[in-house]
Amino acid sequence: MDIERFNTGERRRRDVLGDAYVDQSLKSADDFNRPFQELVTEYCWGTCWGDPTLVPRERSLLNLGMIAALGKMHEFELHVRGALKNGLSHEELRAALIQIAVYCGIPVGVDCFRVARKVLAELAAASQPAADPKE
Repeated sequence: MDIERFNTGERRRRDVLGDAYVDQSLKSADDFNRPFQELVTEYCWGTCWGDPTLVPRERSLLNLGMIAALGKMHEFELHVRGALKNGLSHEELRAALIQIAVYCGIPVGVDCFRVARKVLAELAAASQPAADPKE
């Protein structure tokens, strides 16, 4: 393993997916899947996301299209969150989802909109101030 590329990958992975997600992924790794977690961190996040040729926002848009085309909605949800964190606006997300629906098919578009609406609702709820228990 290239430790410099792994460290770059871990930083990029944290930037996009958040510390809590990465901490959980690495913490839950065991002898069986640890090599896979290391591969994902070094190869996907270090080699690919660590390349400065494309900015994270552009990589997020690419990932949304590719992951949607594969129908991997669990990963799609994760990358919707990352795309928003990387600066994609709600309007840009909507436009990307419409393009995904046209090129990948309406059923995929339905799934993608369902996932994106869930993420947007969760983020909106998380940004609301907590209710005063005295009220």
